[in-house]
Amino acid sequence: MRTEMIRKFDLTGKKAIITGVGSLEGIGRYLAEGLCESGAQVVLINRSERMYKVRDFFRERGFSADGVVADLTDRVQLDDAFRQSMELLGGRLDILVNCAGMQKRMDSVDFSREDWDAVVALNLNAVFFLSQLAAREMEKQHKGKIINIASMLSYLGGYRVPAYTATKTAVMGLTRALTNEWIAKGINVNAIAPGYIATDMNRPLMEDSVRNQEILSRIPAGGWGDPEAFKAVVVFLASEASDYISGVTLPVDGGFLCR
Repeated sequence: MRTEMIRKFDLTGKKAIITGVGSLEGIGRYLAEGLCESGAQVVLINRSERMYKVRDFFRERGFSADGVVADLTDRVQLDDAFRQSMELLGGRLDILVNCAGMQKRMDSVDFSREDWDAVVALNLNAVFFLSQLAAREMEKQHKGKIINIASMLSYLGGYRVPAYTATKTAVMGLTRALTNEWIAKGINVNAIAPGYIATDMNRPLMEDSVRNQEILSRIPAGGWGDPEAFKAVVVFLASEASDYISGVTLPVDGGFLCR
C-alpha cells in the first residue's frame, strides 16, 4: 500500500515545460527542480540566456533538462518557443508550469500604458496562450496538468502595483475558467500562490528591519517561507495524486492570508 501511494507522486517519464526559470535563486528553480527530482524531463523557457546556467546545473546532477530562450510577450516568439520545446520533448507534453512574470511599481495615476501592456502581456496573455497550446497537445492523450503561478495579490490589492495585482487576480480566475472547460478532457488546471518567500528578490525586504517586522507580524508560521517548499507542492499538482483537484489556487504562505 505504501509503495502504491508513493507511486502516485512519481513523475518518471513525464514531459514538462516550465517558464520563468532564470536563476538558481528564484522560486522557478525549485519548481523545476522538484519536477526533475521526481523523474520528469523538463524544458526551461526564459528570455535571458542566464537560464542555461540553471539547465547546466540540472544536467550536472543527472537530470534531463533543456532550455529555450524566448520573450514570451512576443506572440511569434511564444509560438516558436512552444514548438521548439515540443521537439525537445519528443512531441509529448504532460505538464506546463506558467511561472514567468514581472512586476512594475508606480503610483497608479502615473502608471504608463507601456508598463501596463508589458505586465499584462507576460503575466496574463502568455499564461493563456501557452495554456491553450498545451491543452491542444494534452487533449490528444486525455491527460495533462497545467500549473499557474498566482500571488498573494490574487487575493489582496497590493500597493502601487496595479498591473501586477490585476494580472495575478486574473490568473486565479483564468485557472477556474479553464478548469470548467478542460477537466472533462482530463486536463487539470491549478495555481500556486506564493507568500513571502526567502529569495534574493525579497532580500531588500528581509534586510529592512521595519518592513521585515511588519511582514513577519502577519505570518502565523513566524518566518519567511523556504523556497524548497515549492518542490513538494508542484510535484503534488503535477502528479496522479491530484487527479481530482482542479480550479484551485493553493496559497503557500505560512498562514499569511488568515490574518
